Amino acid sequence: MNPEQQRAILTLALFAAFADGEKHAREREEIRRIAESLANDAGTPDLMKLYQDVLLRRASLEGAAGMLAEAELRQLAYEMAVCVCEADGQVSEAERRFLDNLKGLLALDAASADRIEHEADAIVQLSAAAAPASAPTAVAPVAAAGPVVAAQPNLSEAELDKSILNYSLLNGALELLPQSWASMAIIPLQIKMVYGIGKAHGVTLDQGHIKEFIAAAGVGLTSQYLEQIGRKLLGGLLGKMAGRTMGKVGGAATGMAFSFASTYALGQLAKRYYAGGRQMDTAMLKDSFQNLLGPAKQLQSQYLPQIRQQAETLDMGQVMSMVRGR
Repeated sequence: MNPEQQRAILTLALFAAFADGEKHAREREEIRRIAESLANDAGTPDLMKLYQDVLLRRASLEGAAGMLAEAELRQLAYEMAVCVCEADGQVSEAERRFLDNLKGLLALDAASADRIEHEADAIVQLSAAAAPASAPTAVAPVAAAGPVVAAQPNLSEAELDKSILNYSLLNGALELLPQSWASMAIIPLQIKMVYGIGKAHGVTLDQGHIKEFIAAAGVGLTSQYLEQIGRKLLGGLLGKMAGRTMGKVGGAATGMAFSFASTYALGQLAKRYYAGGRQMDTAMLKDSFQNLLGPAKQLQSQYLPQIRQQAETLDMGQVMSMVRGR
């Protein structure tokens, strides 16, 4: 895959991210930050211009789709777009119209498109299994009213830390896999982790509040998935379909596993938040997450051999079972 084809796929993914026209300013800022970060990491400064071109509609779907002549790359581009639209757990009418239009521009046959959509839908169901759709106690991810009441967990700190580490290792391993479903499973696993930490402190959360907590920390759902596919794409891990075999860990992924750090920092933040009686406001949550992210990135280098070893043995069935708690 040449740089022009990479940029074309990223262009389509960015169009997908903005397809519903309802992105919160915070999410737009996260996507901008990711475009800037990917540009710096990959040495391709025009990625920031690409983001601006998409946002201001200076780029076109037709032009980006026309850059992808090979059937494998067209299928890959559609996979990425579908997964970006599905990242927040639902596809709006505007996103559905966007995908239908893109499907036509990429000249995908119905069977290929249906397969891609079915696989993405299956992964989205992981979110539904990660935490209940509703719960008796609704808790917003902002400072709770009244005096601080420290919550005593029903698990020891060592047990919570071990759980956070295990989720981080698993998500780091998922990022090393070339399959699209692998990155799609990271968010549901983060939801399950936060749910478990809250429950250990006597707080039962529904999915909506967990997603708000994650977003308040500065980890947007759409933007996080966009970052995953961007790193895989620019790192050479997402290539032709023939190179994306089940369980194969790409050689270009040796320096990756960024999801280890984000998951670990998120888990430690959730532990502090619930142990402290939910007294952090949104600004404090975001600042605390950023402060935790640095040490977490250092840990990911330490654990990279274990992450790679786990990636060698993962498959879809295992991941779905883990999310469902089986």
